[in-house]
Amino acid sequence: MNHDFDAIVIGAGHAGCEAGLALARLGNKTLLLCLNLDSIGFLACNPSIGGTAKGHLVCEIDALGGEMGINTDKTIIQLRMLNRGKGVAVHSLRAQTDKIDYHTQMKFTLENQQNLKIKQAEVVEIISDGKVVLGVRTAQGELFHSKVVVVATGVYLKSKIIIGEYTRASGPNGFACANELTQSLLDLGFTIKRLKTGTPARINKNSIDFSKLEVQKGEDDIQSFSFKTKTKPKNKDVCYLTYTTEETAKIIQDNIHLSPLYSGMIEGVGPRYCPSIEDKIMRFKDKSRHQVFLEPEALSTNEIYVQGVSSSLPVSVQQKFYKTIIGLENVEIMRDAYAIEYDAIDATELKPTLESKKIAGLFFAGQVNGTSGYEEAAAQGIIAGINGDCFLKNKKPLILKRSQAYIGVLIDDIVTKPTNEPYRMMTSRAEYRLILRQDNADLRLTEIGREYGLVDDERYAIYQEKKANLVLAEALLQTKLKVDEISPLFIQKGESVPNRSITVKEAIKRNNITAFDIKQAFGIFDGFSADIIELINTNVKYEGYIVQQYDEIEKNRKQEEMLIPENFDFLSISGIKTEAKQKLDKIRPRTIGQASRISGVSPADISVLIILVKTFKKENK
Repeated sequence: MNHDFDAIVIGAGHAGCEAGLALARLGNKTLLLCLNLDSIGFLACNPSIGGTAKGHLVCEIDALGGEMGINTDKTIIQLRMLNRGKGVAVHSLRAQTDKIDYHTQMKFTLENQQNLKIKQAEVVEIISDGKVVLGVRTAQGELFHSKVVVVATGVYLKSKIIIGEYTRASGPNGFACANELTQSLLDLGFTIKRLKTGTPARINKNSIDFSKLEVQKGEDDIQSFSFKTKTKPKNKDVCYLTYTTEETAKIIQDNIHLSPLYSGMIEGVGPRYCPSIEDKIMRFKDKSRHQVFLEPEALSTNEIYVQGVSSSLPVSVQQKFYKTIIGLENVEIMRDAYAIEYDAIDATELKPTLESKKIAGLFFAGQVNGTSGYEEAAAQGIIAGINGDCFLKNKKPLILKRSQAYIGVLIDDIVTKPTNEPYRMMTSRAEYRLILRQDNADLRLTEIGREYGLVDDERYAIYQEKKANLVLAEALLQTKLKVDEISPLFIQKGESVPNRSITVKEAIKRNNITAFDIKQAFGIFDGFSADIIELINTNVKYEGYIVQQYDEIEKNRKQEEMLIPENFDFLSISGIKTEAKQKLDKIRPRTIGQASRISGVSPADISVLIILVKTFKKENK
C-alpha cells in the first residue's frame, strides 16, 4: 500500500464513515483505518436512526451530501414520526433499522468509493511537528503520511466493559479497543476526560409472551430520511411496548449495592438523558412502572433490543429483574446488559471547524468529542470531512450557523460550552427550531453542499425540481374561493363560513382546514407530491411565527458575524471579570455571538468586548 495520503480517518463508526466518504468524494486520496472491519457503521447500542432532534440531523447530513440517510432508508425495518401530538417543529423521524444490513450496506459503499482505501489496523500515535499534523503510526509499526488526520474513534479509546464486578478492556459488543492512542493525545497537549454509556440486554424473540404487549406499528407514506430516496421505505416488522413492575424496582433496590454505578467502580459520567434502569428506579421512586420498548435488531436474527433497560448490574441480578417485566416472565437473555467507559477529549479545544487549535490539519469528530449518539457523530463527521478538504485546498471552511442547521447548534455548543457528560442533541437546544425542520433541510442546506462539492448532479436536480414545484404551489395560494364553493367544507370542519370570497391561503390559515383538505375539495394542489403540500401547509399555518424567528435572526446577525481577530489578547483587556477573561482566552471564540454563549461571560462583558474589538481592528488596519 502506498503510505502517502491526502487525508487519514481514524475509526469507521458513523463519524468516520461520513468523514472518509466526504474527503474521498471531494477528490482526496483518503485512508480509513479501523480496528475491525466488522465494526464499520456498527450500531453498537439501539439499532435505530433518528428520534427527537436526531432525525433533523440525519436529514441535514443528507442535504449536505452525506450517506447516513441513504443507508437508513435502504435498511429500514420500521419508520415512525415522533411527537405527532406536538408542533411541527419537533416532529422527528425515527427508524428501526436492520443492524446487520446497515453495517453491510455501509461497508459496501465505503469499499466501492473512489479515492478511499480501507485498512484494519490500530492507530497508536498521531505524528506531528508540534504545530502541523504529519500522519499516524499503527500498532503494527506502519507509518502513514498525510496533511489531514480526522480522529473519529468513538467509544473505543481505553474502553472498558463493566458488568457488576466484572470488567474487561473491550469496545462495544466484544470488539477490540484502542489502548495506546490516548497517550499520544495527552502528549500532544489534549485534555482527556472519562465518560460512560451503557446498553441493555438482547433477548431471544422466542422467549417473549407477545400476548401481554402493546403493538407499536410503523407509518406508511411519510417523509424518508434521504431526499434522494425515490420509493418510500416500507415497514417490515413491528415493535412492542411493555412495562417494568413493582417487583422489578424491588429487585434493583435490594441489589443496588452491587451496581458499579453506585459502588464507585464506574468513574465516567453517563448521559443524563439516557439513564440506566438503576438510575430510573432510584431517582424516580414514586413511579410504579417504566416504559420498555422491544425492538428487533435485524430481520435475520431473533435478537430483540430491550430499550429503556440498560444496566451494569451483575448477570445474576439481570436475570432476575428482566423476568419481572411484563411479557418477559420466561425471557432468555442472549447478550447481557453492560456499561462502557471510554476516553474523550475536551471539545472546547477545537475550532468551530472541528480542527484542533493546537495542531493544524488535525480534526476530531463524533463521540471522542464528548457527544452521544450515531446522528451527532455522523453530523460532525461530514463537517470534519468537508473542512479537512478545505484545509487541503486552502478554501474557506464551512461553519454552519445556529440559524442554519441543527448541525450548527451542535457544533457551536460542544466547542463553546464545556460539558461533564455526553452531549445529546435536543430540539430545545435550537433557538430557531421552527425554521430548522426536517422537511426543509434540503431547502436550507443543499446549496451549501453543492458549493462545497459534495452534492452531486442527481441530488441537485431533485432539489431544483422540489424548489420549482414549491414556487408553483405557492402561487396557487392566491387562488380565490367563492363563498358557495367553500361553505360545505367549512361547515364540515366546524369553521365559520366567511361572508366574502377568500384566497386558498386565508382558508388554510383556519385552524381546522389544511392544504390537503383544499386539494381534496377543490383539486387545487393536484399533481403535487405530499411533501410539497405538507410544506405549503406548514409555511402558511406558522407564517407569523416563522417571520418572527427570521426577524430575531436578523436582529442578532451583527453579533453573530462580528469576527474577533485571531491574535486578540483576551487576558489583557480591562473592564470585565477575571473569570470571563480566562474563559474567553480558553475558548478563543471566533465571533462575538459565540463569545456571548460562553458560560460565565455576561452581557456586560460582551458590551465591553465589542468596543475593544472595534478599537483593536481600527488600530491594526
